[in-house]
Amino acid sequence: MKILAMERDLPGVPDESFSETVLKEEALRAWELHRSGEIRELYFRADRDAAVLVLECDSAERARTILSTLPLVRDRLIEFDIIPLTAYPGFERLFGK
Repeated sequence: MKILAMERDLPGVPDESFSETVLKEEALRAWELHRSGEIRELYFRADRDAAVLVLECDSAERARTILSTLPLVRDRLIEFDIIPLTAYPGFERLFGK
């Protein structure tokens, strides 16, 4: 199942919480998850500082578990909105079932 995960800021988290050390740990963990195939795509929004990830996993709950291993999530600096995706069904109208 494909899962879209969109970063959301948590209120009251000061900018200085995002130290160089934790950001480097975050990048390393994101790389490990990307190499394992659990995170398929990683983007940053062009209109603001927020990550957008595409995961491949069994369920939304599994996606939450995977994302909880990211240092910024683990340390409660950010959260992700989890959006399960399914294939677009509209083509069936063109080609039948």
